[in-house]
Amino acid sequence: MPIDLGLWRIGGDDTFHRVSSTNLDSEDRLERFLLQDPNVLGQPLLVIDRQITTPSGKRLDILAIDEGGDLHVVELKRDRSPRDVTAQILDYASWVRRLDYQAVKDLYEASDEHTNTFEAGFGSAFYPARDDAPTGPEEVNNQHKLTIVSSELDSSTERIIEYLSEEFEVPINAIRFNYYMEEGREYIARTWLKDPYESEETEEEAIQEPWNGYDFYANFGQNEYRKWEDAREYGFITGGHGEWYHRTMEKVAEGKRIFVYNPGEGYIGVGIVTQEKTPAPEFMVSVEGEEDEIPITEAPLKGDLSRDEEDPDLREYLIGVEWEKTLDVENAFWEKGLYANQNTVTRLQDQQTLDRLYEVFDVAAP
Repeated sequence: MPIDLGLWRIGGDDTFHRVSSTNLDSEDRLERFLLQDPNVLGQPLLVIDRQITTPSGKRLDILAIDEGGDLHVVELKRDRSPRDVTAQILDYASWVRRLDYQAVKDLYEASDEHTNTFEAGFGSAFYPARDDAPTGPEEVNNQHKLTIVSSELDSSTERIIEYLSEEFEVPINAIRFNYYMEEGREYIARTWLKDPYESEETEEEAIQEPWNGYDFYANFGQNEYRKWEDAREYGFITGGHGEWYHRTMEKVAEGKRIFVYNPGEGYIGVGIVTQEKTPAPEFMVSVEGEEDEIPITEAPLKGDLSRDEEDPDLREYLIGVEWEKTLDVENAFWEKGLYANQNTVTRLQDQQTLDRLYEVFDVAAP
C-alpha cells in the first residue's frame, strides 16, 4: 500500500500543526492539472490526446508518450468501482498495444489540443534546445504503461493492481493525489502505489544482457542551463530539475566508466567517474585566476548551474568525470540499433553498443 503522506505547517513561534488532507472536489480538476503538466506523473511526457474514443466506444482519459517512444495510458478513477476502473484500463491497453507510429501521429495531429505536427511537438517536448528539423521518436510503442489516478485509493483497487502487477507482470500502477487547503491556499501531493523507478529498473535489467560491472550510460541533454562545453572543460555530467532526472545518478560509483549520449544526436564522450553524485553548489572546481577551488555554480560557464540551487529536488546534481575522449555534439556517433535510454544514468549492458563504442572511442573492454 502507498506510504502515508503527512503535511505540517510551521508557525512563526516554532510551533507546528498537521494540515488535514481531503479529497479534491472534482477529479475533472485533477485531469486539467495533469494536462497542464503531465510530468507530475513521474517523468517527462507529451500528451497525445485526451478523451479519445476507442473502438469499444469508451473514452480514454489521457494518452501520452515518453522520450523513448513508450505509450502511457492514464485513467482517472472518478466514482467507478475498483473492478470497473481496472477492467476499463485493461480494455484500453488491449487497443493501445497495437498502435504504430502512424496511428500515434494521426491521433496527435487530429487532436484539438495541438496545432503542430507530431514531430514538432515531440521535439519541443524532449529536445527544446535543438534547432534542426524536428523528428519523432526512432521507435514507438515497444512498451506501454498503465496508470490509474485518484484522489483516494481504496484497498480493493490496491489489491487488484498489485495482483495484476506481481502475478501477471501487467505494467500497471496507481497514483493518489492528496489535497490540502490552508488559509485559502491549495496544495496537492503525489503518492505512488508501487515505486515507479524500481519497476522501470527491474524491467530494463530483465531484457538486457548481463552487465560487465564497469560501463555505464549517461544522458546529457543540452539546454540554456546545461552546456556540453562546460561539461568538457570542468569534467562532469549533470541532471536535475526534478527527482526523475537525478535519481538514477546514484547508481554510478567512483572509478566506473561512463559513456555519454546526447539525446537525438548520439554518443559524445567517455570518461572515468572521479566524483559521485553531488549537489551543484557543493561540486568544487579549479578556475584559472582563483587560488582555491570554487563551487561550479560560481565558475564562469556558458550555461547556469545555479538554478534552484537551494531546492534539493529541483537543483542540478553533478557527477565528476575525467574525460578519455569527447566529441562535438555535431560530430556525435550514432548508428541505428545502438542503445539509448531516457534515464540520466543506466548500466550499459547492450554488448553490440559496447563493442562499437570501444572501437569508436578507442577504449579497451574491462
